[in-house]
Amino acid sequence: MSGRRSRSRQSSGTSRISEDQINDLIIKLQQLLPELRDSRRSDKVSAARVLQETCNYIRNLHREVDDLSERLSELLANTDTAQAALIRSLLTQ
Repeated sequence: MSGRRSRSRQSSGTSRISEDQINDLIIKLQQLLPELRDSRRSDKVSAARVLQETCNYIRNLHREVDDLSERLSELLANTDTAQAALIRSLLTQ
């Protein structure tokens, strides 16, 4: 990091995150990802791969939410109004 950049961060009062903290966060992310969760401790996974897999996982979750929302909308459109109202009230709780 350049000296100018370092000084500007220090003068702005923002706290810096240490390399150890970043490594801990990467490990925590890895444990949350199904694709990487079962990797043995001896299997080193790069931080770049963990971040890429995290992005992929989030994209997939977004797709699943969109698909489920669409299916729910179709279900509500095809049920009678009393059942649809009941389902909507359960979802808003």
